[in-house]
Amino acid sequence: MKKIICILLIATTLLSFASCTAAETVNNNLNEAADNFEVVRKITVYNARTDLIVMEMEGLMSLSNNTSNELVVTCKTGANEYKKNYVYLNEYVIYVVEDITSTVTDPYHYKIKFYVPTPDVDVNH
Repeated sequence: MKKIICILLIATTLLSFASCTAAETVNNNLNEAADNFEVVRKITVYNARTDLIVMEMEGLMSLSNNTSNELVVTCKTGANEYKKNYVYLNEYVIYVVEDITSTVTDPYHYKIKFYVPTPDVDVNH
């Protein structure tokens, strides 16, 4: 009976790994690498009501959300040094996270640009 249970557990485990797509595997690996401070990221926080950038952060960081509706950003600042930052999220505050580990020589390099409209100002008066 113990052998049958072991075989069923092994078969179930193998089937669960086989059902993962390549994208799911890559996504899980990237999330784990970022949580282990192996991925350089850039976070841009926007006020969607005013179309203004509130702040930007770059570095080795891990992200999570807490129950107080905050983005928790833990940054690695040295060999064994870390800083924790909080960004309060509401209906107007949004953020974008980029993986900026790549370089221009990487064939899969990409850029994201945000265009914020500027008001028309007449400087002659």
